[in-house]
Amino acid sequence: MASQHFDYIIVGGGSAGCVVASRLVAEHEARVLLIEAGPRKVSRILAMPAGYMKFLARDTYLTMHKVVPQPQLEGRAPIVPQARVLGGGSAVNAMVYIRGQAEDYDSWDETLGGAGWSYEDLLPHFISQEGNDHLGKPYHGVSGPLKVSHLGQHSAMSRAFVQALQEKGVPYNSDFNGARQAGVGFMQHTIDWETRRRCSAVDAFLRPVLSDPKLTVLADTVATRIRIENGRATGVEAKCPSGVETFHADSEVVLAAGTYMTPKLMMLSGLGPSDELSHHGIVVRAELPGVGRNLQDHHEVPIVASTIGAFGYFGQDRGLAMMGHGLQYMLFKSGAVTTTGVEACAFIDPDGSARPNLQLYCVPTVYLDRDVSGVEPTHGVTLNPCLQRPKARGSVRLASSDPLAAPQVDPQFFGDPEDLRLTIAGLRYAREVLRTDPVRDMIDREIFPGSEVMSDEALAAHCRRTVKTNYHPVGTCRMGRETDRDAVVTPDLKVRGIEGLRIVDASIMPTITSGNTNAPVLAIADKAVDIMTGRAVGRDAGQLVSRRRISHANQV
Repeated sequence: MASQHFDYIIVGGGSAGCVVASRLVAEHEARVLLIEAGPRKVSRILAMPAGYMKFLARDTYLTMHKVVPQPQLEGRAPIVPQARVLGGGSAVNAMVYIRGQAEDYDSWDETLGGAGWSYEDLLPHFISQEGNDHLGKPYHGVSGPLKVSHLGQHSAMSRAFVQALQEKGVPYNSDFNGARQAGVGFMQHTIDWETRRRCSAVDAFLRPVLSDPKLTVLADTVATRIRIENGRATGVEAKCPSGVETFHADSEVVLAAGTYMTPKLMMLSGLGPSDELSHHGIVVRAELPGVGRNLQDHHEVPIVASTIGAFGYFGQDRGLAMMGHGLQYMLFKSGAVTTTGVEACAFIDPDGSARPNLQLYCVPTVYLDRDVSGVEPTHGVTLNPCLQRPKARGSVRLASSDPLAAPQVDPQFFGDPEDLRLTIAGLRYAREVLRTDPVRDMIDREIFPGSEVMSDEALAAHCRRTVKTNYHPVGTCRMGRETDRDAVVTPDLKVRGIEGLRIVDASIMPTITSGNTNAPVLAIADKAVDIMTGRAVGRDAGQLVSRRRISHANQV
């Protein structure tokens, strides 16, 4: 390496890290080091929309965090995976593009005292990033690098689900990222419509600058400590394939390692709750009691029914069927390989309010978490009510002072009784969907937990046995006002009490957004670059889009 000095060091090459690195290099001529703990390249299979399903249970590109035993789950300790690869979750996820509700961001902004984090403030960033294949103004962009489209195929079960919800009085929604989120419809995905390939954060943002000499990417490299001198972050120590090295940041260190690993690195560096740091023999550099607290994650519980025919994707990933689908995809870019298998959902409130608090997924096969047994694979459908805004708060703590040791993750699924009550209401609602035409005509019987499981007590036991993450952890380094003692970063994303250090990933969210979190993380990172570089952005989405078009043209 020619120089160990950079303008910016970014720790974490996931969605947020790719956005920040790309813009700092392309638009601001900055010398950037991007550190990623996982590999630089992924299997070509992951570029196919259906390909991610081959890696869901593997640790090839995922760190399988086992949570601490959960007393409220009778000691169960589910697995909560986190991506470990360049591109992060965007390289291995199900590619669903959901921004959340306007109320999510407006509540942030109200808590922060009008600091520029409202939905109106974030919308220009969503629009400027997006290259939607069929939706435009006023909510969508068509010229951005992040390709967004509908899937190339919808199963018969997904279509029936959308019709059944309408039969129940839920309105059809052609755009969950538009004027309203409530309703039922087909989800948009970060897939390029022309090539029918995944559009990850690497594809959309990082690839155009990968050959730029101002950018250095170190993969398979674990940041072990932030160097702090006289109250300022000056660099990062990291374990590289060649050994331990120190890198210096002349401007800022930027943390984008995610909701589990960002607070871990903070605490290893002496930034966090003093009692926890002292317990592990770590010198306290800044007392920040909020580091590792406020963990939130979407979680879901399944209702599974067998079907009277092949209305979904059971068995389609094996043998001759798989070979036929692969050939169809290669020749025509169509067929089952062009779907993620998670095609439709509904945003509802089973209690009847106008603001949805559950995302009801329709998965046209039998889909259960890895530690749930007792259900034989068969032709079927799984309906997953997913809690959008859980009230419980978990934590991320250090297991030891060893920088290579996994953190202790405590998600507190059902740690608040209201979360369990609402999930049970979602299960009852899902059962109503199974009894509604045209879904009813496709169903043989409910096989899990079984139609005999009726009482709240029995359904609560089912919830505790089967609850799983929806892979959306946030909040462990939340932002707040300068006077908020438990806030880790201020509204400009600076770490309180330390100069030259910012956080730009999902850990800064005060509260979780209502839906899949990749799109919000990308927008947060985009806004972070404007804050870092002093480029104030107005609320005119058109002006921001025009500026990005000029910048992209200059890159080319």
